[in-house]
Amino acid sequence: MTSPDKEGFFQKCEEAREYALSMKNPLIVHHYDADGLSSGAITISAFKEENRQHRFKCIKKLDDNAIDGLMKEEEIIFVDLGGGNPRVNELKDVLIIDHHQTKGVEKFQVNPLLFGIDGGEEISAAGAAYCVFRKHIDLAIVGAIGDMQYPFKGMNKWLVEEGEKLGEIKVENDLSFYGRYSRPLTQFLLYSDDPYIPGLSFREERVAKLLSDMNIPLKDNERLRTYSDLSEDEKKKVVSSIASILVNWGNTKKAENLIGESYILLKRDKNTETYEANEFSTLLNACGRHNKPEIGIGVCLKEEGAYKEAYSLLQLHRRMLKEGIEYATKNLQDFGKFYFLDGRGKIDEGIVGIVSGMIMRPTWKKPIFGVSKSEKGTLKFSVRSPRSLELNAGLAIKEAALEAGGSGGGHRTAAGASIPEDKVNQFLVVLGKKLD
Repeated sequence: MTSPDKEGFFQKCEEAREYALSMKNPLIVHHYDADGLSSGAITISAFKEENRQHRFKCIKKLDDNAIDGLMKEEEIIFVDLGGGNPRVNELKDVLIIDHHQTKGVEKFQVNPLLFGIDGGEEISAAGAAYCVFRKHIDLAIVGAIGDMQYPFKGMNKWLVEEGEKLGEIKVENDLSFYGRYSRPLTQFLLYSDDPYIPGLSFREERVAKLLSDMNIPLKDNERLRTYSDLSEDEKKKVVSSIASILVNWGNTKKAENLIGESYILLKRDKNTETYEANEFSTLLNACGRHNKPEIGIGVCLKEEGAYKEAYSLLQLHRRMLKEGIEYATKNLQDFGKFYFLDGRGKIDEGIVGIVSGMIMRPTWKKPIFGVSKSEKGTLKFSVRSPRSLELNAGLAIKEAALEAGGSGGGHRTAAGASIPEDKVNQFLVVLGKKLD
């Protein structure tokens, strides 16, 4: 990769802002995951705050059907989408704010990869959208966390520093688990999925026994305690116990990284999942992956009533993850060149990638392919690859999907594809060959 040209990137962002706000009534098309919702909300907020006409639409994939459905649009802003499908060249006025691998796209595109900045690890679409519109820097952090770009480096580090200067971000060094402020202690450990704690996550009786063995009270004057309420000694007990479990399961690297930076969003409500970036990203994932992206956008923009609806979706999301992990741990297959998780009829397409990533161990030397039933006779494939593996998952799955009559793409370590249901064997054979 060429050396980063940050000044060139910032200049392109300024040009993009002028271009975007010159549009009369654009359709803002964004992705449905946490980064897509964060970046979409940043873009939507820019038009709202300028009192400019706009519309917005969330999609799961920018395939040929989606492109065909957009042919009549005069002005489109793609966010967290667009860079991976050259058919955007067939559309009319287009602005793309993306961070995925891109090739053959001639439309106006803001993409850090075009400036030597790693869009897979150093900045997400939400970060790029912030650089364009300079709105909601907290959502830029949420998007990066949602795209698993932690620990932060490069442009993400710069975003955190900017957020601190603006008084919107506070960095804390502590146990990097979801729910330090918002979850009762039992739920804090019970629903841990990043990292997933083997034998503990989603097993209530084992969590209760662990806390009892450590003599840690669950209540303080009838109020349920959170991790943030614990004394330093109690916190050390919790961290030590979790580290021991991870080490025993061969996850030494995750054990070493239990303590890390956590990003507090000072402009958000301390009593909700929006106060900490990791929690906020999971809340948004719950909205997008359960077909309620507009609720996620509402939470981002602090619309009344949106958080309550999002929280109910989060509870559903947790339950489905629990069931998905239980199924995956019992049904993972070793296909030699890769691990295969056949979740058809068992794991929802919206979470098959999350489940695949959660059960992947850092000691693995090959990727995991997860598959779930999708819509209209298609299958959703997700690839998760260890960082140590010299595999460009996004490029490999894109090429294999095209040969099987589908579409796909993504990042080097996390990617996805949609293929016809009757081409699954052909797809796996082609994808397997690309691992040679």
